[in-house]
Order: sequence, then C-alpha cells, then structure tokens
Amino acid sequence: MEIIRDPAEMTAWSKKQHVVGDTIGFVPTMGFFHEGHLGLMRLAGQRSDRVVVSLFVNPTQFGPGEDLSSYPRDFERDQELADKVGADVLFVPETEAMYPKGAQTTVSVRGLTEHLCGADRPGHFAGVTTVVSKLFNIVCPDEAVFGQKDFQQLVVIRRMCTDLNFPVHIVAHPIVREDDGLAMSSRNAYLDASMRESALSLSKSIALAQKKVAAGERDVDTLAAAVRMLIDSYSGTTIDYISFFNQSTLEPVSHIDETTVLALAVKIGGKVRLIDNGYLMEPLQNQD
Repeated sequence: MEIIRDPAEMTAWSKKQHVVGDTIGFVPTMGFFHEGHLGLMRLAGQRSDRVVVSLFVNPTQFGPGEDLSSYPRDFERDQELADKVGADVLFVPETEAMYPKGAQTTVSVRGLTEHLCGADRPGHFAGVTTVVSKLFNIVCPDEAVFGQKDFQQLVVIRRMCTDLNFPVHIVAHPIVREDDGLAMSSRNAYLDASMRESALSLSKSIALAQKKVAAGERDVDTLAAAVRMLIDSYSGTTIDYISFFNQSTLEPVSHIDETTVLALAVKIGGKVRLIDNGYLMEPLQNQD
C-alpha cells in the first residue's frame, strides 16, 4: 500500500489507473479505524479495481467547543489496518495542502442540511461538503463508499453530486454494530464502562420503535414518547433530537411508512455525542 501526502501526486496516481482502464473506489475517513471503516474499504474493493482511502481530520466540520483537538488518532494502526484490508493507497494530506493560505471558497447544500445534525451544528455540513468536493477532485474516484450511520451526510453528499455533476457514484454501506448493538464510531473510544451502557439506549430505542411498528403502531408522537422514555431511563443521557423523517427529503413525517427513518442524537455523560438511525419498516428500495 502506498502512502501519498501530496494532492498533486494523488491525482497523478489516479490518472494512471484510469489510463489503463482500472476503476477507483474511494473511502473518505477521519481515521481511527474500526470495523465499520474496514467494511467500507472491503465493499470498495469488491466493486472497484483500486481502492483509495483518505485519512484527514477535517477542521472545517468541527464547531467551537467540539473535539477537533482531542479527536482520536493512531496513524500507525490505521496504516496497518488499511493495508491488511487491501487498500492500494492511503491518502494523508496536511491541512495546509487542503486549505491553502487565502482559501475563500466553500461548497454548501441548502435545505437538506437544515434538519437533524445540521440544526445543532451550524457550519458542519458546509465543512463536510467542501472537503468531500476537494477530495473528489483530487482522487478522481468512480465510486465513493459512505456509511449509513451518518444518514444525513449520505443524503447530502448524493445531492451535492447530482447538483454539481460529479461523476462519482455514491454507495451506501449498512451500519456496522458491536455485538451488543452499539453502532461503531471512532467516538466510542471516549466511553467508559458506565457511559457505554448508557450509549446502548440509542440502538435499543430504535429496536423498540421497530417492534412497535411491526405490531401496528404508526403514530409518530406515540413512538417518540416511547423512545424518549427509554433513553431517559439510562443515566447520563441528554437527547439532542429524536427525528422521524423521509429517507430522501429528510423532512419530518407524522405517519410511518416504508420511507421513514428514525434518527437519534444523544449526548452521553454530557460530552460524547453519538448518533444512530434505522428504518422502521422494510424500505421500498435499496438506497444504493
């Protein structure tokens, strides 16, 4: 596996692959890999001839008081894991290379970013879409794989690609969970034993809502009350949002159907913000 740090060198490598007819699958990450990341890389390898993984803790998607400085990092471990899973390139640019002095351009998606995490984290998605745009221009992938745990991010990136005519197919990978149901996240490293128990409130709440829907419940207010009660029963949980929304528009819904997703954002111990989501019925179509 090659380590490339210079954006121009990365673009040159990608162009060589395209010249010989190879396709490139791309997995953008902020590092501190877990099985969820590795699943994205494996899927990219199954679908493409070459796999590029980027590792860049993007400062523009962190707001004031968020965990940019403390975000978990372990480059040597990440390098070893990406190599073992079969990545061809680990692209590790410096901040100065991604945001040169005097940079004044951003990319933003309106509408879709006003809900869910976008409502609580102003500027976050502009940071995401700007850096992903830059990475797409540098890596020149044919496909890019994103995890479904960040459901809003997935929808926003797809919208951006459609609106700006990026020739990149966006592939969704299902949420990867621990044996106890906790959605895998780099931020799980912040959890101690008691906090981790409370973190299970997210996946258990989604399972509860799915069970009630399977039994015939369709009213959002009734389901939201049950979810809130379960989360509040765990110590140290603070709900940012409980949202039932349409899979494509992210608009809130009042009645459950096959297009409805339940998304949660909960702070554990007052500081570790976790997200999770799930369809409440079997979706009408694969969103890949």
